[in-house]
Amino acid sequence: MVGIRGATTVVDNEGIEILSNTKELLVEMLKVNEVEIEDIVSVFFTVTKDITKVYPAVAAREIGITNAGLMCMAELDIENSKRKCIRILIHADIDKVQKDIRHVYLKDAKDLRPDLIKN
Repeated sequence: MVGIRGATTVVDNEGIEILSNTKELLVEMLKVNEVEIEDIVSVFFTVTKDITKVYPAVAAREIGITNAGLMCMAELDIENSKRKCIRILIHADIDKVQKDIRHVYLKDAKDLRPDLIKN
């Protein structure tokens, strides 16, 4: 089993944008790591306190992730941290080792973990 990290941001606290950006991130995380929906064990979502219109897990269900455990949580509200940010951790049962996983950071979240990004 491996953990796949990712994050994205939204400009506005609007349901459509939150779901669209979450779907974009999930799809990219699965694509670059060659993960099938059936391989997903669980997905943890965190959002900053300024995202309140919809659970990001709704986006996962809308792209077909319906059998895995989905959990939404509040991100710690750390002073000067990234705002309007959605973070995702996918646990997948695939035949890869952790060092081969490609983590995905989109939009304004690109600068969160440059040490995890593989070119």
